[in-house]
Amino acid sequence: MTDSVLDTVRINFNSETLWVLNFALAFVMFGIALEISLADFKRLFKNPTPIVVGIFSQFLLLPAITFLLVITIEPFPSIALGMFMVAACPGGNISNFISHLSKGNTALSVSLTAIATLLAVVMTPLNLQFWGTLYAPTATIINEVAIVPIEMIKLVALLLGVPLILGMYLHHLSPKIAKQMAKVLKVLSLVFFVGLICIALYNNRAIFMEYVFYVFWIVVIHNLIAFTTGFSLAKLFCLSEENIRSITIETGIQNSGLGLLLTFTFFDGLGGMALLAAFWGIWHLVSGLLLAGFWGCTPFKKEKRS
Repeated sequence: MTDSVLDTVRINFNSETLWVLNFALAFVMFGIALEISLADFKRLFKNPTPIVVGIFSQFLLLPAITFLLVITIEPFPSIALGMFMVAACPGGNISNFISHLSKGNTALSVSLTAIATLLAVVMTPLNLQFWGTLYAPTATIINEVAIVPIEMIKLVALLLGVPLILGMYLHHLSPKIAKQMAKVLKVLSLVFFVGLICIALYNNRAIFMEYVFYVFWIVVIHNLIAFTTGFSLAKLFCLSEENIRSITIETGIQNSGLGLLLTFTFFDGLGGMALLAAFWGIWHLVSGLLLAGFWGCTPFKKEKRS
């Protein structure tokens, strides 16, 4: 695909708003961590297969399939880099809620969120660097920006790792208070975060309106492939229906908010990347709730499988 204005334009997001976005993302992660305990990790040793499958699907298979999608449809380079960014991020902040509505294994979803968040400190920068440089058009952008992976690792650790540890520590001190706080914080932080994305899109509505359909359909296809990836891999390993649903959701609901923040921090709000991440952040709420509505009304037999 030939170059587009999206490959050169910068989305308007000033430094003050960027700090608010940093805080919002950390706040979201803190709210999630309030419902995570060490017991969630201990359960993994009894039956680690679903966790291994979920992590493999999220951090290895999805980025690889995203690469294949990119070389197939050949989107604008900045859009392609946005796709690599989203695929490199851990599960989204509403995945546990969607998993619960879908009658999936909520405990597995919470455990996957916790482990994926910790792994994302290293895996998100490395995946972006690896797949981004493997595709020539996006390699050009990465080389021009000259990202130092260790700097991205530091930021991801600060935004995800620290809130996760603090939230889990508060849960350890007082599980009851932590769970009560989580119910309020998860809703408030999600509304606040979506609000920031909508403000960013509104402030750049000229670019938004020009490329809305182009970006929208790429996000829809990419998101559908992400759900299919998690579902297919879990099916391949003959996991239980509850675990299949949770792994599908964890793979399809990506933390695009992290991707958006990294785009503004390291790529100066590169148009295609920012729009792709912002669209994903809104669309996965819709697709996740639609899937939850379908699965929530679809009964299944209890099976004695992993």
